Amino acid sequence: MTVEGIIEEIGRLPESDRKRLFDRIDEMKEEAWDREMERDFAPGGRGEALPAKVEADIAAGNFGRSCTAGANRAPRASLR
Repeated sequence: MTVEGIIEEIGRLPESDRKRLFDRIDEMKEEAWDREMERDFAPGGRGEALPAKVEADIAAGNFGRSCTAGANRAPRASLR
């Protein structure tokens, strides 16, 4: 069955069954995200050093952005 066929069949489901399906898909996405976080923060993961950096920043009194996720973005313009 194709994805298009599955989408069509979902459209034919009663509302209560669609809700159950969507709830299960949400659970699956959350489980996948949890697994990704576990991998990222495991030894050798791409986020392994982040907790230590955050702790060091806090110890040094740097309470601003510790996360490097947005480090390459331009600062937001002031609303004043």
